[in-house]
Formats: sequence, structure tokens, C-alpha cells
Amino acid sequence: MKTAVVIPARLGAQRLPRKPLRELGGEPLIVQVWRRVARMGVGDRVVVATDDASVAAAVRAAGGDVAMTSSECGSGTERVAAVARMPEFGEFDAFVNVQGDEPFVSESFVRAAAEQVQSGRFPLGTVAARAREDIFARPMVVKVVVGVDGRAMYFSRAPIPYLRDAADAPVRVPLTLQHIGVYAYTRDALEGWLALPPHPLEEIERLEQLRPLAHGIPFGVAVVDERAEHGIDTEEDLQLANARWESFVAEESVCR
Repeated sequence: MKTAVVIPARLGAQRLPRKPLRELGGEPLIVQVWRRVARMGVGDRVVVATDDASVAAAVRAAGGDVAMTSSECGSGTERVAAVARMPEFGEFDAFVNVQGDEPFVSESFVRAAAEQVQSGRFPLGTVAARAREDIFARPMVVKVVVGVDGRAMYFSRAPIPYLRDAADAPVRVPLTLQHIGVYAYTRDALEGWLALPPHPLEEIERLEQLRPLAHGIPFGVAVVDERAEHGIDTEEDLQLANARWESFVAEESVCR
């Protein structure tokens, strides 16, 4: 499948104002994310999707590809779909959504999510990391339980599955995975997702991926044995990211 990787970026984040343009390693965060994803070589084209001219200008100044989308897009998936509908993206069969505030996202995660769809096995794909015990008490960490066929059974901020007997705690950990917010879609599945009405589960949990799941669209989950990195949502996150950025870049250079 010919694949486009789309990095949605909006300027209106509340917890970290003007997040895409905040500096990481001396450059705008969105530029650092675009560079990393472009180097992965996962898709045939990598584009930043934004509704803001200043974000677009920053990416273009760094040599990046930009698609201007409406400010009415309510989610990253809606922004990816807006790109997919543009005539210049009409030849692409699959789309991968990598969040614009994830500068440390692993190539393994992006590639694994894409392969769920590129292989023809599932119309929708995502990725998860092996869970650690500490995620069960953290509602900001999204959990996913996967069936034997590799399909997602449910995503939740709650500690799933429920631990009825404390003796089963060691059994629960390998059954629960930490969801990583990288998505892949076939063109038809992407349009099908957005054609569906919002589902109460999606609205209760504030998790957009519950909409297609609740409506029966198969969602493949690739499990990667790699530590999940935290995205940038707050001032503290940004400070911590800047503190480790130089060593992170150096490690990546050695690996390549």
C-alpha cells in the first residue's frame, strides 16, 4: 500500500499553550517530530497537518511538507481524514497518524502500527507496549486488552481487566497493554470511522478509538517489547524533554 504519514498539529493546547512552536533542542517541537518521523522511512510521504499559518511556516522553513486543514477538525483522526481527501493525496491507500507532541516516539511503534494495515490483516491498526504494574493507578495512561486474534477488545483509562482477587495480580499484568497513540487506517476505514456517530463509550472515556471499536470495525494491535515514552503535555514535560534531548539525539545517531 502507498502510505502517507500525517502529523496533526494544532496550536490550541490548553495545558501547554502554543505547544507545536515551543522549543525543543533549540527548534520548534513540531519540527523535531517531523524530522524524526521523516527519517524513519515508514511512509512514502510525511506531512504535517495544521490549521495555523505559524506552524506551517516553521515546518516549511525546516524543509518540511505541510497540508493546511480546517480549524473545525476536532481530533487528529479528523485532521488526517482532511488530508486524505485532498486531491494530491488521492493516490495513497493507507494513512498513519503520529501525534505532533511525541518527539521520542519509537520507530518500532510507528512501523508496527503501519504494518497492521499494510499487511492487509486489519483496516485499522495501532500499537501497544508491555505494561508495568504502575500503569493501573494512572488514568492518563490508556490501557488496551487484546484478543487471541490480535484485535483490540477494549481501550480504557481504568485498570482493566478488573482485579477481583488480589492473587490474580501477576496474571493481570501481561494481559494488559499500554496503548501507544499511533494509528494506521486504510482509506475506506478512515472514512468509515468518521461517518459513524459518536458513541457513548467514546464520550465517557474521552477516547476516540472507541467509536470504530464499538461499531464493530476490527482494530489490530501490534505488541512491541519496548518501553513507551511519555509525550509532551505540560511545562514540566517540556523541561524534562529538553534536559534529555541532546543525549537522545546522540544515541539515535549511534544506532543509525
